[in-house]
Amino acid sequence: MKAINTAIVAVGLSGGVDSSLAAYLLKEQGYAVIGLTMKIWKGAYKIQEDLKHACFGPGEEEDIAACERLCVQLDIPYHVIDLSEEYERFVIEYFRKEYLVGRTPNPCIICNREIKFGFLIERAHQAGLEFDYFATGHYVRKATIDGITYLKTARDAGKDQSYFLYGLDSERLSHIMFPLGEMTKEQTRAAARTHGLEVAEKPESQDFVGGGDYAPLFENDKPEAGDIVDIKGNVLGRHRGLPFYTIGQRRGLGISIGTEPLYVLALDAKLNRVIVGHGKGLFSSGLISNSFRLQNPCDLGKSFACRVKIRQNHKPAPATVLVQSNGEARIEFEIPQRAVAPGQSAVLYSDDGLVLGGGIIDEAIPDEDIEE
Repeated sequence: MKAINTAIVAVGLSGGVDSSLAAYLLKEQGYAVIGLTMKIWKGAYKIQEDLKHACFGPGEEEDIAACERLCVQLDIPYHVIDLSEEYERFVIEYFRKEYLVGRTPNPCIICNREIKFGFLIERAHQAGLEFDYFATGHYVRKATIDGITYLKTARDAGKDQSYFLYGLDSERLSHIMFPLGEMTKEQTRAAARTHGLEVAEKPESQDFVGGGDYAPLFENDKPEAGDIVDIKGNVLGRHRGLPFYTIGQRRGLGISIGTEPLYVLALDAKLNRVIVGHGKGLFSSGLISNSFRLQNPCDLGKSFACRVKIRQNHKPAPATVLVQSNGEARIEFEIPQRAVAPGQSAVLYSDDGLVLGGGIIDEAIPDEDIEE
């Protein structure tokens, strides 16, 4: 006999296999489940129709239709919350602003903190929907220690998504569920097939914008072309606008000097220059952040050792961290790290996978032992 849980859980549905299985599993566990989808696309950008499988783009109607069919199959109520204005203001405008000043933003982190785990829940409650917990199909776990709830890396390290969710504080996490945290992607797809979910083989949304082409988002900003220079300021070529370049980029520069490849070392927004050099110039001994947050406030003002990720696919690196009460943080790596990009986030992990905090990178500290 199936257990009956008295709690009501709203599940954030995207039309993909992960969130769909999360909803199925929660209903099987006896929860009263509600399906929720945030509508963020309003057709204001010329994104190609054939690049639909992305978070932001013209494939949204197709995804909503898939969510509707799932909720009919599961016999659960379904609601779409229009957050297109909030998404434009908090994610798209932020993304453009950061790129235009030579930084490399991560829109998924802002979307999760402000939209998916913020406005979506808030607006649903304002619409009269009552629920005790909010759940998603993210691959991540939780752990509560001494009254503080932490994110914890997923059982499947290859699918772990904790980097994107570090902005969730203990209070919010206490009301969030992650049903897939103990599963692998292969187990998720197998379970979806077993339970007859139509999205079992649906491709994943890999990009923020379909195809990874951000140009449509800058149509009204018209980034100016400028010089590509070496670290001494010698002009080597021309770039087509700072938003089209990232720290560590090698391809698409259109220049070459000698046999050693050139990489983007920095973006100088003040002089509208892309600074390039050899790979050894990409290494940094540490970083500075002015907007850091620790999950446990008792760690503020204390220097401690942990592991740090500076992008999603970065292997956490041993480092020493000091975070002040005003959010200023200095992180010093045991071994210099490659391509520390202002605008990305630095996320702290304990040895057993707890997310200790994180913040947006404002400055990379060059490694003084490496000369270009």
